[in-house]
Amino acid sequence: MAACPEVAGGLGSPRERSEICLGGGPEVLKNRARVLSNSGKDNTIPYVRGAEKVAGIVKLLGIKKAILKSDSPSCGTGRIHDGTFSGRFRLSDGVFAAILRRDGVRLYDEKAENYE
Repeated sequence: MAACPEVAGGLGSPRERSEICLGGGPEVLKNRARVLSNSGKDNTIPYVRGAEKVAGIVKLLGIKKAILKSDSPSCGTGRIHDGTFSGRFRLSDGVFAAILRRDGVRLYDEKAENYE
């Protein structure tokens, strides 16, 4: 199954670059951080809405493993951009990855060379 949480949340493609400011996906889910575009638009609601929608499908289908997009504010697994739009990173998951990890799905980065 292939899916894009951002599109599922109502964002178009292509779209402005977004990063999580003041935290990572877990903090977004606790309403302690926001997903902002590089022009300052708050995209938190579509990111969370889309992540929850696709995570519901993952759960319904019984999916136990997922290969996700590197460094993404939705799908980054263990590393995302730091919210400054400077090319720097922080150790955290994106919003969708945080939900999947919480739900017990095994996560893999698209750049990994070995998937179990």
